[in-house]
Amino acid sequence: MSQHLVIVESPAKAKTIEKFLGPDYKVLASYGHVRALPSKQGSVDVEHDFEPRYAVLPESKRHIDAIKKELKASDSLLLATDPDREGEAISWHLLAALGVKPEKPPVPVRRVVFHEITKDAIVHAVENPRDISQDLVDAQQARSILDYLVGFNLSPFLWKKIRYGLSAGRVQSVALRLICEREKEIQAFQSQEYWTIGAELAKEGGQKCTANLVEAEGKKLDKFDIPDQAAADRLVKALENATFTVDKVTKSERKRTPAPPFTTSTLQQEAARKLGFSAKKTMATAQKLYEGVAIDEGLVGLITYMRTDSVVLSNQALQEAHQVITSLYGPEYALAKPRFYKNKAKNAQEAHEAVRPTSIARTPAELKKYLSSDQFKLYDLIWKRTVACQMAEALLDQTSVDIGAGKGYRFRAAGTVIRFPGFMKLYIEGVDDQAEEKEGTLPPLTEGELLKLLKLLPEQHFTQPPPRYTEASLVKTLEEYGIGRPSTYASIMNTLLERKYARLDSKRFIPEDVGMVVNDLLTNHFTTYVDYNFTATLEEELDQVSRGEKRWKPLLREFWEPFQGLLKQKEGEVSKADLTTEATDEACPECGKPLVVKLGKRGKFIACSGYKEGCTYTRNIDQGEGREQAEPVLSEEKCDKCGSPMLIKDGRFGKYLACSAYPACKNIQPLVKPKGTGHTCPECKEGELTEKKSRYGKMFYSCNRYPQCKFALWDPPQPGPCPKCGFPLLVKKVYKREGEFLKCPKEGCDYRTEGKK
Repeated sequence: MSQHLVIVESPAKAKTIEKFLGPDYKVLASYGHVRALPSKQGSVDVEHDFEPRYAVLPESKRHIDAIKKELKASDSLLLATDPDREGEAISWHLLAALGVKPEKPPVPVRRVVFHEITKDAIVHAVENPRDISQDLVDAQQARSILDYLVGFNLSPFLWKKIRYGLSAGRVQSVALRLICEREKEIQAFQSQEYWTIGAELAKEGGQKCTANLVEAEGKKLDKFDIPDQAAADRLVKALENATFTVDKVTKSERKRTPAPPFTTSTLQQEAARKLGFSAKKTMATAQKLYEGVAIDEGLVGLITYMRTDSVVLSNQALQEAHQVITSLYGPEYALAKPRFYKNKAKNAQEAHEAVRPTSIARTPAELKKYLSSDQFKLYDLIWKRTVACQMAEALLDQTSVDIGAGKGYRFRAAGTVIRFPGFMKLYIEGVDDQAEEKEGTLPPLTEGELLKLLKLLPEQHFTQPPPRYTEASLVKTLEEYGIGRPSTYASIMNTLLERKYARLDSKRFIPEDVGMVVNDLLTNHFTTYVDYNFTATLEEELDQVSRGEKRWKPLLREFWEPFQGLLKQKEGEVSKADLTTEATDEACPECGKPLVVKLGKRGKFIACSGYKEGCTYTRNIDQGEGREQAEPVLSEEKCDKCGSPMLIKDGRFGKYLACSAYPACKNIQPLVKPKGTGHTCPECKEGELTEKKSRYGKMFYSCNRYPQCKFALWDPPQPGPCPKCGFPLLVKKVYKREGEFLKCPKEGCDYRTEGKK
């Protein structure tokens, strides 16, 4: 019997595919990347035409050994990594790590590509293999080397000029620029007052409607034509005794078409708007749906590949959608001919299908019992978007009514009625930072009809600054500029947060002080490399490499030579003091020297310029004469030591409670009360073991009487006692190889149960 070895990236996918292919195929996982550029200087030899010095990742060595062992007993090797540039490169790196020479392999080696994990798709892919695309590999190599050259040359520059430990990335820095420029727009924004005047009117029969003033004294009103209350009061007085007459009724039919099926980017945006998912969470959940979920049929991939720029649906999907729409909603909701979409995103790569269910006939309701809460929410969103895009248009009846109010004054009322909901019966796309026009229905009105004025509604408004970016709106903007790739957006945003260049507050990005300083350095001194068009053009050039239209090493040379020259020039031009110190007009209260604003590890603060001469005066930037201090946030908690109210404060590791009677009382507590486990502390026998997180995010279990009792465990406590030594409790251990088992935590006791997978 012949044996064929298939390599995929994840073990979950391996199980699903092995079931489809049968006993002649052995499917193993590479567990993602197997080789990479080491995170150290010298990993790219720029002197020898950018020769990369790849190394096998330490965690990949045992997986490589397992594949080598299986390869010896196999008749062929099928590389079935993901169907994108990165997946192509992983297959190429895998051959190098296995020591397989493409020109003389020990067994036939072919590349297998599929965009959904279903039996038909897998079998078809295996029956139609191809060779590894060197163009796709080179495009990925060029991307990795460009990112390395920027990161490992610009980051040390930031260490010297600002602070050790900072980083700069080719795309990350452009995303930071977007966030910082928006913050500067907000800070520079001058709010402007304006007023609107509405009128609540009634027909003779008592039916009401509301209209807005659009013309006054014979002039069409613009936004700021009623600048203040005095102007509004003057107009209200002029209208109080006016006669309101319906001058014109305009009716029109509006058609509304559904949004296209999901790409990676629009999936991340809509999951953020409708589900509150981060881009990282969306991609992790989609990965599980793609790789396979256990249902009655066994392990089945429920959605197509989730890294795609395409809005195309296969003919099979279009036919399934038509059948489902007809069955669930009726023939009037189905289209006579399928609806096709074109991608509007810059630099879109449309080699794949859109993100869609592998079988549209599998409704969310049918699958709910097999899915976790997050998986169900995301599948439901994908299913609805896919089905809705092939449903009939919505038909809306829109009515606009002009109402005269004496000579030279005109009001307007508008109303919309849904005559046929079409796709809106199932799904309506969300929007960012703007409300849908909420137009109610109007009573039947006829031209010449008199209306009774119930009351005038003057209302004050102020212009608002542009909103800060959410994850959804940042992804949308990056895509519109053609910066980065949708599959990288989640990691870009995660890096900005981890590096503390920005924080999320109410799901919106706010740059930290260090982020603003880094951005100012990059935009002022490395303008070209954080320019939106330059970054987008570089993405297009990488696409040209992937299509075989451009060679990758000349592209690297074109980038590196001017970049390296600018870096050397700026080494001597840029001063650390200029970047991290700002002058103020205040004098030090202790020594009289000028105070300056400095950048520290926790942001900006005020310090004396005479610190080198021994003056140690410092204070927070929001303290001092003439400076507005932030109001303390009072919690509902009382101090358990002195009874004073507890304040919510920001610390190095997040928010916490501190006693308002400080410094007389120095009691502090976590903001979120630790979750109890129900287990009495075995050491003091008074406290309860509670769940806590270390500063590095690892969960542990400690006595709630700390610091009086310092007993703690790293593993979840379980009911005891230990059968061998009598210790009051056990702990649960979980290992990949041994599975789950119970163990005694007492030092010197070796009691443990048998592991279960």
